[in-house]
Amino acid sequence: MLSFLPLVLVVALLAPVAAAPVSKQANLLVTRTALTAFGGWIEDHGRRRRQRRELLQAVHAEETYRMFAAKTLLYAGLAAVAGSVLGVYLVAGVLAILRISPAAMQATLPSQLHFLASLLVFPDLSAGQLFALLLTSSATLGVASGGLTYWIRWENLSYRANARERKIDESIARTVAFIYALSRSGMAFPEIMRTLARNREVYGEAAEEIAVVVKAMDYAGLDMLSAIERLADRTPSEKFGEFADNLASVLQSGQSISAYLENQYERYQEDAEAQQEAFLELLATLAEGYVSVFVVAPLLFITILVIMGLMALGDTLPLLRAMTYLAIPLANVGFVVYLDSITESLRAAREDREVDLSAIALAGVRRTDDPAAERTGVQRPDEIPVRSDAARPDGGGSAGAHARGTASAGSGESASAGAVNFERLDAFENVRWLREAIADPMRTLRENPVVVLYATVPLGLLSILFRSWPHLAAGTLSLRVVDDFVVQAALVVVGTFAVVQELHRRRIAAIEAGVPDFLDRLASVNEAGMSVVESLGRVTDSDLGALDTEVEKLWADIQWGVDAETALYRFEDRLDTPTITRTVTLIANAMAASGDIARVLRIAADDAQDTRRLKQKRRQEMLTYLLIIYLSFFVFLVIVGALNSILIPNLPTGASAPSGSPVGGGPISGISSVNVEGYTLLFFHASLVQALFSGLLAGQMGEGSVKNGAKHATVLLTIAYGVFLFLP
Repeated sequence: MLSFLPLVLVVALLAPVAAAPVSKQANLLVTRTALTAFGGWIEDHGRRRRQRRELLQAVHAEETYRMFAAKTLLYAGLAAVAGSVLGVYLVAGVLAILRISPAAMQATLPSQLHFLASLLVFPDLSAGQLFALLLTSSATLGVASGGLTYWIRWENLSYRANARERKIDESIARTVAFIYALSRSGMAFPEIMRTLARNREVYGEAAEEIAVVVKAMDYAGLDMLSAIERLADRTPSEKFGEFADNLASVLQSGQSISAYLENQYERYQEDAEAQQEAFLELLATLAEGYVSVFVVAPLLFITILVIMGLMALGDTLPLLRAMTYLAIPLANVGFVVYLDSITESLRAAREDREVDLSAIALAGVRRTDDPAAERTGVQRPDEIPVRSDAARPDGGGSAGAHARGTASAGSGESASAGAVNFERLDAFENVRWLREAIADPMRTLRENPVVVLYATVPLGLLSILFRSWPHLAAGTLSLRVVDDFVVQAALVVVGTFAVVQELHRRRIAAIEAGVPDFLDRLASVNEAGMSVVESLGRVTDSDLGALDTEVEKLWADIQWGVDAETALYRFEDRLDTPTITRTVTLIANAMAASGDIARVLRIAADDAQDTRRLKQKRRQEMLTYLLIIYLSFFVFLVIVGALNSILIPNLPTGASAPSGSPVGGGPISGISSVNVEGYTLLFFHASLVQALFSGLLAGQMGEGSVKNGAKHATVLLTIAYGVFLFLP
């Protein structure tokens, strides 16, 4: 037991570090230890302190440079200690293996590896040599672990800063459009920045940078110009830093803010088109690389290993299985994750503002346990004692209550009824999502296609179990039989999700296609002198395609007495698309500043049209590479099918070879012992794996989402399964 004591001590040292991300007490302990041990040294030493401080500011880190650097040194030191201890155990384990006799190792190893038994022999080491070996291994692994930990901590900051820079550059055009539109509505510039900061979930990382300016103004007491200049020095995006610097100069000189913002908006729109051209070229290169590395290369390896196995040059099935079930899936998953990291587009999110008529009826109620609530009025009682003579929830009361007087009874009745009503509201809110999902399941599926997997995946697993049970009871269950059940269930699951997801995608595309026309017509009517409400009523009679029904609901809300802002938010809730979210956010905030929002609507229409045009161009450009992915899979399938149905069945075996042929002692003498069934099953599984990942990648590359690849995966899986069903 004492031999494991150092390992136990290492685990005890690393436990607070492992718990720090989830435990405030552990994080406080680690921080205090790091500052006590290294805080004083860091104040006077350290490389690239200025650059690293800027990185921490760029990623909006919650820790100061002194705290982060001290914890980095502490983590590196602990990693060095852990690596040193593990180095000793590693060498001890290797020496323990070498103590095994060559005969025992030969009995354990495959015949192809028997030569290792004579090599792996325990060396004759003196005490000094053993000490030197343990010291060297401990020091080597310890230094490597500490250095790697130190490097990863600082390198991760650079990675996060680069990721933020990319996201800021992606969202800067929409952010500038929002600022420009509100400036044309007459809103004061500080209020524009505060409005943008409140809607940073919608407009992304560029709006997060503006939120930093607002915090500096509201909490640190900086004036607007100083806060903007400070932002220009600290943002990780060179483009946004230039924008902030020029903006501060324009504000200081008293020039027209709207004119400057208009020029910047047009410039960033042109930059967005140029960036998309470069991005499409990168996607084209990645598509060609995918075909070469993830389709052609595995195909060549499979072919070579199959021929080596058939020629009895070694058992290649384990290596083929490792490549089919491990290497190819992991490589494809890594490629999809990388592709997602570089193709992530701004997905507009929304604050929690589910507005409906019941919320309007309760507009004067504010729950004190909900700090995010913006409504004011009646406060919820923290705790009201319920007496036996208090009023009942149905409005009645006991005789004792009436005997003590009307005032007392009325007061107790009102307080108790209020408490009960709030409890009823709590209960309603807790089950509201379930009630809405059951009341309108089609809407739930339409808005969130992933929900269909909650039903189809368990049903698919149950179908596999029920269909396999008779074969299991009869003793006829085999891997080939289970394969059929699994593939058929997978086709149903993936196919069902593909249908729902495609309907969802087409619905969003149809809605966003009608947004520019809706905004243009709304702007035209508003320019003619009508108010926003009158403009909405006039646009209701227009032909807006997929938006017709929702615009009619919007107008119906207004006719029933809902204010225009709330009606717009309900309109957004029903549609829930990025373009609608940005549009409603812009219009609602512009309405608060002025009733003449025609110019704002024009800007919003141009932004929606530009976004739609860029998406269409990307989809058209990537159509060619989708075709390449399909063709490469067909080539993979044809070659694998030829190996399975032509090469293997027509190879001579020891039983069928004529006398005097070289089969008995030549290089193909072991063909008769080849596991033909194993190779056939492996070909089948390799085709299915390639079909699944090729389909998912086609969706990621062509339409920007793995979910949209479900339809491609369904098609390719069906083709692969059908081909192997009809192969002889």
